[in-house]
Amino acid sequence: MGKKSTIVLGVIGADCHAVGNKILERVLSDARFVVVNLGVMVSQDEFIDAAIETNAQAILVSSLYGHGEIDCEGLRDRCIERGIENIILYVGGNLVVGKSDYRKTEKKFKAMGYDRVFRPDCDLKKVMTQLKKDITRRRKNAKSGKH
Repeated sequence: MGKKSTIVLGVIGADCHAVGNKILERVLSDARFVVVNLGVMVSQDEFIDAAIETNAQAILVSSLYGHGEIDCEGLRDRCIERGIENIILYVGGNLVVGKSDYRKTEKKFKAMGYDRVFRPDCDLKKVMTQLKKDITRRRKNAKSGKH
């Protein structure tokens, strides 16, 4: 990855769980990303505004209080409406209330337009490796005119 990629990070909705957000910020910074950390209780429009203002390559949304399904619905559509249809969207955490089959949760969030969906106990180094690959692929596709 040549130039540093900018990542917008935050905890969506009414969720105020800050510890994981700080850990993600540190891991992203250590992986040589430029990190725009919006903190907690972030609205969809705040994520999009920050992504547009900073020309970010990705938005990483976290949610730990179980209401991610409600808070995250429509983010891809809003990105498209605002002209950043090619931005990479990652989501992770405790995304639904109660115990559920992760594959069903992943399928649900991918149907919403998220590129990757992560469990709360995922390996963050693997996430960073995947993010770098996704950004590189998206940049190549943009140059070639593919989506």
